[in-house]
Order: sequence, then C-alpha cells, then structure tokens
Amino acid sequence: MSKKLADKTALITGSSRGIGRAVALAFAKKGAALIGVHYATNPNAAKATVQKIEALGVRAVAVKADLRQGKEAADSPWAQFGNAARAQTGAASLDILVNNAGIAPAVSLEQTSEAVFDDVMTIKYKTPFFLIQAVADHVCDNGGIINVSTGFTRIAAPTHPAYAASKGALETLTLALAPDFAARGITVNAVMPGVTETDMNAEWLASPDARAGAEALSVFSRVGRADDIADVVAFLASNDARWTTGQIIDATDGARI
Repeated sequence: MSKKLADKTALITGSSRGIGRAVALAFAKKGAALIGVHYATNPNAAKATVQKIEALGVRAVAVKADLRQGKEAADSPWAQFGNAARAQTGAASLDILVNNAGIAPAVSLEQTSEAVFDDVMTIKYKTPFFLIQAVADHVCDNGGIINVSTGFTRIAAPTHPAYAASKGALETLTLALAPDFAARGITVNAVMPGVTETDMNAEWLASPDARAGAEALSVFSRVGRADDIADVVAFLASNDARWTTGQIIDATDGARI
C-alpha cells in the first residue's frame, strides 16, 4: 500500500457516497492519518464510509453540515473536523481540503426557479468559498486545496445552466486563490470529472439510451468510475503534484475531444 499521504489530515465534503467516498478511500489507502467524512442528510452512508476507512487502518470522523446554509455551513464542518484533529494529532490543522459536495439538477434556463438557482450556487460555489476562507489559516504548509468541478464547463450543457455556471465560478476561484496560498507551498487545483457512475447519476444512466449516449462521449467508450476521479484527486493531494497549482485538470475521459 502506497504511503504518499502518510500522516496527512483531510476534510472531504460530500464524501459519504460517490466520488467523495472514493476520494476518502483513496486517501486512506495512501496512508492518511485522519479523514473527515462530510455528509448532509444520510448518517448511515457516512457511518459506512467511516467504517470502510477505519478497516484500512486510518482514523475517520463523520462531519454533518447542510451546505445550503452558506457561511454558517462552512464554519461548522471546519469546527467539527478541527476538534477531531486536535484530539487525534494535538493540533487543529488540516493538510488537504477537497470541495466535492454538490447537487446537479437537470433544469433548463426556463425551468430554473430562484430557489433552485440559490441552492446550486450556495452549495457549489458560496459554501466552498467560505470553507476555504474558514480553513485558510489552518492549512499546513505544503498542503493542498482541491475543488471538484465538471466537464460541463468545457462542454455545453443547456440542461444544467445553473450547475455549469456554479462550477465555472469555482474554477475561476481556483485560479484566483493559487497565488495567495503559494507562499506557504499550498497548491490549489480543480478536477473536471466527466460522466461518472454515482448515485447522483444512477437514475438516468439506468436508461439504455442514456448510458449509450454517455459512453459515446468518452474516447474510452465507457462511463467513468468514481475511483477514476479519486485517483486524480489523490495525485493532486500528494507531494508528486507539488509543482502543479492554479490548474483545472480534465478528467472527462476525453469527452468530445
């Protein structure tokens, strides 16, 4: 088992399921010391993920927060994780933050209500912004901040305009913050997943036509797996990526190139 994240602490939003859970398990397999498993509404899924991590010999803690609450939601997961880190390591510090949590409603411009728009923008942009602000002084030198974006910032997505716009803002934030954190050797990057086999996509991928269309997007002619994305995130979290910052890493399986 690789130990490229030995002794590292990590907080991953939306990590009870899907890509976030795969990232948490990838970090555990690489020897992380403590992993914060954030969830919003499914404590059983978070508990199961914590158990999987601890089965790999790594300490984990479930962190509950409704990210629709904006700055308040950003402060809460850091406070919970900081307390756990202090108990585990003696310091309320963090090596790696992964902003992954999200919703992706398939609603066109005409169908987008203000409530839907506000939820998407808060969860996908506002809360990550303030979570980075909350942890900024606590991220250890040579740490990493990784934002999970989407291939919809590169490929037109008229079915998801609000979602795509929120991710575009997150990518711009990634670039804007990289110089500020560089003084302490902290990298700030984003990853763009393509269509990925997750609970969020399960319903529409259950349609044979939809799955065939998703597979046709990829040069590999298949739908991505959560671990395909997790391995890219784990690379960015490791010292191997120490010379990579302010970048948007395309992990869309070559969609429409």
